[in-house]
Amino acid sequence: MASDPDRAAVIALGSNLAGGFGSSEALLEAVLARFPTVGLKVLQRSSWWRSAAWPDPTGPEYRNGVALVEADRPPAEMLRALFDIEAQFGRIRGERNAARTLDLDLIAHGRTVLETPHLTLPHPRAHERRFVMGPLAEVAPGWTHPVLGRSAAELAETASVGLDAQPA
Repeated sequence: MASDPDRAAVIALGSNLAGGFGSSEALLEAVLARFPTVGLKVLQRSSWWRSAAWPDPTGPEYRNGVALVEADRPPAEMLRALFDIEAQFGRIRGERNAARTLDLDLIAHGRTVLETPHLTLPHPRAHERRFVMGPLAEVAPGWTHPVLGRSAAELAETASVGLDAQPA
């Protein structure tokens, strides 16, 4: 991770529909390649993890990972860039937790704690999800949750959702 946690944002990436990319991993790699075109400088990224669809495990299996990016833009602006990328890759927002080509979540923006109608930082449920905390612990085990004060490694161990998540 960047030596200064105040200079990194954590973005979770997920997909369980490959679209025209052949696989979710290929789609996610293309998404990471797109980040610099919208001003998101990737500092580090995890491997891809796999997990059953949630909350309905009969859906297509997910691939998830995290990217640490330079937090040199305001959080709301960064979120807009993520929504733009989702749209470019065919994400249609509809039913919550439905299968999707792409899901990009701003998990944290440095040490920012924020609650607005459109954005809560840190992400209010990320600490419960092994498919987020596992990949984060892979690249930044000592990252500390700005509110809970617990490390990514600790949170990966105590997550209550997506317990089957593991490196693909």
